[in-house]
Amino acid sequence: MVSYNFPSQIHLLMITILVIITTLLTPITTNTSSLPWNILSNDNFAGKLTTASSSVESAATDFGHITKIFPSAVLNPSSVQDITDLIKLSFDSQSSFPLAARGHGHSHRGQAAAKDGVVVNMRSMVNRDRGIKVSRTGLYADVDSAWLWIEVLNKTLELGLTPVSWTDYLYLTVGGTLSNGGISGQTFRYGPQISNVLEMDVITGKGESATCSKDMNSDLFYAALGGLGQFGIITRARIKLELAPKKAKWLRFLYTDFSEFTRDQERLISETNGPHFLEGSVMLDHGPPDNWRSTYYPPSEHMRIVSMVKQHRVIYCLEVVKYYDETSQHSVNETMQEMEELSDSLNYERGFVYEKD
Repeated sequence: MVSYNFPSQIHLLMITILVIITTLLTPITTNTSSLPWNILSNDNFAGKLTTASSSVESAATDFGHITKIFPSAVLNPSSVQDITDLIKLSFDSQSSFPLAARGHGHSHRGQAAAKDGVVVNMRSMVNRDRGIKVSRTGLYADVDSAWLWIEVLNKTLELGLTPVSWTDYLYLTVGGTLSNGGISGQTFRYGPQISNVLEMDVITGKGESATCSKDMNSDLFYAALGGLGQFGIITRARIKLELAPKKAKWLRFLYTDFSEFTRDQERLISETNGPHFLEGSVMLDHGPPDNWRSTYYPPSEHMRIVSMVKQHRVIYCLEVVKYYDETSQHSVNETMQEMEELSDSLNYERGFVYEKD
């Protein structure tokens, strides 16, 4: 007679699941001992290349806190030439070493790590006296890749201009988002950030600096954009600009039906004269109210929203923005009418729409 030991099998299954979960949640750690190459004595990197434990430890982790990959050293370049010299040294060496450019460290799983190699701290090149040159006539900005998007915005706004496409979080480096994609609620209208670049300077894997665009060195241009740093290090980008909007009408609609939510979103995306910004998000019955950006809603409405989230376990938010000129009464009237008609046409939960100028 065959004997079935279900408790033992269940016990074994639970142990297996726990092992898998523990493995996934445990940071991936790799360490290194001594430098495999003699570059610390190179005069070109004096005072810029460090093996200090604090610098190496900082470069080993990122925003994701999933991996912990130790480099052997960190380069704090003061110029593009420092990076070029380092890459050439690796390329010409019999035993080349890995390099990775690191901006603000917002990668999630060690993409900006260089195991037993050198992490290049791009932010060390930021110079407040240079780095962002804005052309109002050409509607573009030449930006050193180490600058944050919030810094680019503050500079362009001085001339009443703004980049065409953004990320939702602006404390990221230009080189970092252009090496990934750069998406936000404007992407459906203008494309991701990598679709709004006119020209770049890139250091190749041979340590050669090249200017590229869709018409010049186009293979390098399209490979480096969204290339995760595998085809070169972006050091400068020419970013498309447009006139900054005077005012924005911002509406948030809450849904309990996913099909209605996506149907409305798709319809707004397809409209020719639709919103300037459109983004959807999920609000879960999990954790504190802050996990659904409670500051976006009036405090008096928090309990109503929390109650709806708890009732449905998950609800959906559609954010819609329309720009207008507050100094033009025609623009104000037209925008207000458009947004009123928009609100009437969407299938959100009535009574759960919030607006802000």
